Amino acid sequence: MRTAHGMRGAAARGGYHSTATALAVLFLFPLLWSGWSSVKGQPGSGQASGYGLGNYRRMADFGEGIGTYLANTAAVSAMTVAGTLAVSTLGGYAFARFRFPGKDALFLATLAILMVPYATILIPLYVFLGYLGLQNTLVGLSLVFVMFQLPFALFMMRNSFEAIPRELEEAALVDGCGTFRTLTRVLIHAVRPGLTTVALFAFLASWNDFFAPLILLNDGEKFTLPVAVVSMTQRTFGAIDYGMLEAGVVVMAVPCLLLFLVLQRSYVRGFMSGAVRG
Repeated sequence: MRTAHGMRGAAARGGYHSTATALAVLFLFPLLWSGWSSVKGQPGSGQASGYGLGNYRRMADFGEGIGTYLANTAAVSAMTVAGTLAVSTLGGYAFARFRFPGKDALFLATLAILMVPYATILIPLYVFLGYLGLQNTLVGLSLVFVMFQLPFALFMMRNSFEAIPRELEEAALVDGCGTFRTLTRVLIHAVRPGLTTVALFAFLASWNDFFAPLILLNDGEKFTLPVAVVSMTQRTFGAIDYGMLEAGVVVMAVPCLLLFLVLQRSYVRGFMSGAVRG
C-alpha cells in the first residue's frame, strides 16, 4: 500500500511539474521568439545577415531617440505609481477604519469606474486636462493613469488594512501616536505586500499602455515607448522593419519581467492578504 501510495504521489508530482513546465514554455515562447527575431538577420532591417545588435542600434536612433522615449515612460510610470500609492493608502485606510456618511456609496462609486469603457472617456479627459493646463503633458497622462488604477488599488488597500488586527493600531494610539503617525510608522509596514501589489499593477499598466498616450499626447518628444514602438511600423510603401519592431518589444518587456520576478513573493502575499476580507 505504501508503495502504491508513493507511486501515486510521484505520478501526481510528475504531472504537476510537467503541466507547470508546459505553461511556462507557452507563456515565455512569444518573448523568446521576439528576442531571437530582434538579433536575427533579415533583409531590409538593421541586421541584414547573421546575428547581432544592428536592429537595436537602428531602434536607438529612431525618432527622438530611444532614450527619450524610455525617460518619458519611466517618468510617467514613476508618477503613476507614486500617485496611486499615496491616494490608495490614505483612501484604503479611511475606508477600513473610519465611519463617515456615504462611506459605502463613495466606495461603490469608485469601483464603478471599472464599469466605464476605457476608451469612451479619453476625449472628455483630454478636454478636461486642457482646462487644468495639463494637456499634452506627462503629468496629465499620469493623473489619468492614477484615476484608472484607483478602483483596484483602493479595494486592495482597504482589504489589506482590514486584515490587520485593530489591537495593533490601538496599542500605537495608547503609546501616544496620532492617527497619521500610526499609519506611517506602524500600519504601513504591515500592509507592505498590498502596497507592492498595487505598485506593480500601476507600473505595468502605465508602462505598457498605448491608447491613452496616443490620445493625450501630440508632441513627439513626449511620446512613451509603446507609441514609439507602434510608430516604427510606419515605413515607406507599408513595409515593416520587423527586426527593429521586435527589438522595441524586447526593450518594453524586459523591465516588466525583471520587476515581476523581483517582487513575485510580495505580490503573491499581497493578493493573499487582500483576499481574506471583502
